[in-house]
Amino acid sequence: MVNIKGPLQEDAWVIDFTLAKQSIAAICKELDHKFILQRNSNVLRISESETEFEIAFRQRRYVMPKADVAALPIDNSTAERLAEWLAARVWEALAALNPALRAITVGVEEAPGQTGWYTLQIVDGQQAEAG
Repeated sequence: MVNIKGPLQEDAWVIDFTLAKQSIAAICKELDHKFILQRNSNVLRISESETEFEIAFRQRRYVMPKADVAALPIDNSTAERLAEWLAARVWEALAALNPALRAITVGVEEAPGQTGWYTLQIVDGQQAEAG
């Protein structure tokens, strides 16, 4: 779920829903059917070659083709961290459609009733305190 807040533009809407949905769908497609790799993990040892990632955790080792991996700049692949990453990406995609956006809230559902939320506050076109 994505909630977008901002002032009404001249055409009396905050943002064109069709363009917003297209932008958000394109971002989500980057993750579709991919292994989400937390590049900034404190517990994984990650090696990267031209064609694959090698991920080690304790005594286990996994090797995956790069084409099957979405390597994200996050420390953990929790719903909360994914919501935070998605909120920043959505803002980047939508800022041109309405430079006066004030906040973007993203919810990532792990299971019914289990959703991680993140709100990105935007002040003067820049990311501000969020949570």
